[in-house]
Amino acid sequence: MSQTPIELKGSNFTLSVVHINHSQPDVVLKAIQEKIAQAPAFLANAPVVVNVSSLNNAVDWKKMHHAVSQSGLKIVGISGCKDEQLKAQITSLGIPLLNEGKTSAPKVAEVPAPVPEAATLQEEEKIFRTRIIDTPIRSGQQIYARNADLIVTSSVSAGAELVADGNIHIYGNMRGRALAGASGDQQAQIFCTHLAAELVSIAGEYWIMDQIPSEYFSKAARLALREGSLAIESLN
Repeated sequence: MSQTPIELKGSNFTLSVVHINHSQPDVVLKAIQEKIAQAPAFLANAPVVVNVSSLNNAVDWKKMHHAVSQSGLKIVGISGCKDEQLKAQITSLGIPLLNEGKTSAPKVAEVPAPVPEAATLQEEEKIFRTRIIDTPIRSGQQIYARNADLIVTSSVSAGAELVADGNIHIYGNMRGRALAGASGDQQAQIFCTHLAAELVSIAGEYWIMDQIPSEYFSKAARLALREGSLAIESLN
């Protein structure tokens, strides 16, 4: 048993990001409610990060925060904030500002130290490794393949969730949710031998069950992004 009352440990969670592109809270609330209605099992009362990179200090953040909260979404943090006055509005409500870690840092004139070739190859192998799951994925379970492809050789129950930064392969009945390209990789794909999913998503573009074309439902199928939109074709 631990000798201390608490422990601090690092972990990873997959969260949806809501990009707000309009300054009127009522417009934003209506748009969020419409999105939730399309996929209630996935979005209702979901924890989210709100990206405000399109907003400035002209927005009334208190009203905007109320609008997002009124939709049922739970704000766990704010990303993309560039305006100092808007930052002050956000932090005054006790909401954390998150650093996405994707913004390119300014380049300096220094020449970087050479990296040994073996270390470079090792890093590439680490990024492009594959996670393989041979057991059934039950309702309520989430499997996340960070910086990797995910292969599931068994069935995935309704209410289960597969998340991968790379591709997802399912060689059993797929009745849960599959989210490929979770870190934004638009080249990621989903391969499934029996597609009956609650939701499929690639780099944030998603279909709920009713949007999957009927001719591919319960069939072997492959999903990818074509010009920024989901596309599906037979796997046979």
